[in-house]
Amino acid sequence: MNGVSVIQNFSIIACRNKKITTSNKMNRAVCKNLLSYFSFPLIGLMLSLASCGGEKSGPAETTTRGNIKITVDESFQPIIETEVFTFTHLYTNAYIKPQYKPESDVINDFMNDSVKVIVTSKKLTDYQIQTLRDTLIIPHTTTYAYDALALITNKANKDTLLKYNSIKDIFLGKIKNWKDINPDSKLGNIRVIFDNNKSGNIRYFKELYDIKDSLGENFFAVNNNPEVINFVSRNPDAIGIISVNYISDKDDSLSMSFTKKVNIVGVSQEFINDGSYYRPQQGFIYDKSYPFVREVYLINRETFLGLGSGFVNWACKEQGQRIVLKSGLVPATMPIRLVQIKH
Repeated sequence: MNGVSVIQNFSIIACRNKKITTSNKMNRAVCKNLLSYFSFPLIGLMLSLASCGGEKSGPAETTTRGNIKITVDESFQPIIETEVFTFTHLYTNAYIKPQYKPESDVINDFMNDSVKVIVTSKKLTDYQIQTLRDTLIIPHTTTYAYDALALITNKANKDTLLKYNSIKDIFLGKIKNWKDINPDSKLGNIRVIFDNNKSGNIRYFKELYDIKDSLGENFFAVNNNPEVINFVSRNPDAIGIISVNYISDKDDSLSMSFTKKVNIVGVSQEFINDGSYYRPQQGFIYDKSYPFVREVYLINRETFLGLGSGFVNWACKEQGQRIVLKSGLVPATMPIRLVQIKH
């Protein structure tokens, strides 16, 4: 019985109890007043019951439904595309639109409240955290994965193993020619190629080697990680800096096509000179034998448990971390068992 039927039946019963007849004008007037008396409050009841009996509309946003944007450091585009695709296919009412930008733009979007969630390798500064707290926003930072910065060279370059200190000297401007690394090299001056002037990749090395001033004139920025790979593949004298995320997924055809274009450089450890060199592979990222390892963070500024919080939580739990493992990076919140294979 719907709300309208309840009102009609209730009104009819009220009139019958007064024994209304067509010849009794006074009783007709009483009935009219009685119906008016019941009609006003019961209209409200009718509307209330009708709305209760109708289809319930869910909340605009929960941890598994809604429509949001997130901003992602371009270095982590391959893995985040997979995470978002999987999450939104599991939760069909969830719509997440990732925007891929250089690191500094990612941080700016977060501080300007353009997005509630970002993916970055840079933690917020104490000043940024306090600025948000002053507006009653408490950002939550979760370590999501471990990534590495890979050095790549042209296929024609035979120097595929570099000492840590040689790389440091390249950044400090002490080494500018391939002959300074290998006297037999015929490649000439070294050109260092990175993804963007606002990049977290180049920031990492500047902070690592305490470089306060601008980089040398042999450092060149392009637009993104794939452009670094393409540039190095065409220029024998170049050495490139990319996120290993672009070349680590052995099941991804694009990732494997990149590895066919360039050499992945093996690097010695900083204080150990035993002739060992390490490439940015999962095992060496995990135990940090490879020297250029960094953390990947999911930072959330939501003030309620919305879709952003749901995505962050999912990405850091088992399903999301399995995607990290498959991608060739190292999960941050899932136990890892390292298996050593002896040849």
